[in-house]
Amino acid sequence: MPNNYEEKLKELLIATAKQNASDLHIAVGRRPSLRVDGVLVSLQKEVIITPEAAEGLTMAMLTDKQKERFAHDQQVDFAYSLEDKARFRANVYMQRGYHSAALRLIPAHIRTIEELRLPPILHDFAKLTQGFILIVGPAGHGKSTTMASILDEINHTRTEHIITVEDPIEYLFSQDRSIVSQREVGADTESFDSGLRTILRQDPDVIMIGEMRDLTSIGTAMTASETGHLVLSTLHTNSAAQTIDRIIDSFPPVQQGQIVSQLAATLVGIISLRLIPRLGGGRVPAYEIMIVNPAIRNLVRERKVYQVDLVIETSLQEGMISLNRSLARLVKDKEISLETAELHSLNPGELRILLEKI
Repeated sequence: MPNNYEEKLKELLIATAKQNASDLHIAVGRRPSLRVDGVLVSLQKEVIITPEAAEGLTMAMLTDKQKERFAHDQQVDFAYSLEDKARFRANVYMQRGYHSAALRLIPAHIRTIEELRLPPILHDFAKLTQGFILIVGPAGHGKSTTMASILDEINHTRTEHIITVEDPIEYLFSQDRSIVSQREVGADTESFDSGLRTILRQDPDVIMIGEMRDLTSIGTAMTASETGHLVLSTLHTNSAAQTIDRIIDSFPPVQQGQIVSQLAATLVGIISLRLIPRLGGGRVPAYEIMIVNPAIRNLVRERKVYQVDLVIETSLQEGMISLNRSLARLVKDKEISLETAELHSLNPGELRILLEKI
């Protein structure tokens, strides 16, 4: 690998964008790898990365301030722009004493709900003026993309002040009818905590918190929702029911009673996402949509979250859909195989029964 690491990095990032990959991985002892349609593929034309090359490539991305943070924390999150060609969310980290990096490609165009092939009920979320919306699922399955789509619809259809706190900023919004203030941790605010503590003083209508990381972010989200704001955020959970349990259980037992009441009062919906390998290539979304109605509010208050799945399954007419029903539709439409659907289902037995009915 040549010593001009900036040029080499540029080549690799252009290859990532051209091959429509979601991620680029740089690690010692292997060739640079791309994640395409969820599968890691080595770039066979590239040489195996040496420790020197890994350090050169990763350091070529960092500003002096980021280098200081990296030296202190042994890892750093940031956004990286390749001139005007592409934008990436990057994480540079140490593993076994060597420099490594993972870069996620962020599309320049914020796709609409229709372009993402998500259900029309998501337009209703973009019309809400207050409440707490969570978008959940595994890493790399479209949470940030879906959240950006809902926010951009608000931006184009409503006159609001949208404030985001992100680490780092991912999608860049072009202000339309709304004012959009995007704050990046490390650049625009010292920390996630400090950014969230002052957010209500900035006269927001809509708040986007990049990720529910800790008690501060969850507490801020619920307080803001209670005081007349619309709050959107993401969480790494697998279902609506698991999300509710995770939020409650993250607080000490002495606080859980209060959190249950707040959550029941503020939560308006949970969107759980999966990107499923499609027959013939590419990926297609499967989703669970939970809209908080009086029945779900009561289940949250009474800590009977295990019954939420049943309410979702029996509330199709309200716009709710279970992950299994979404997967079953994709199998029925011959977009994904039954084997793939079962692999991504949280209850494959129920999925098979559902497929016999529809």
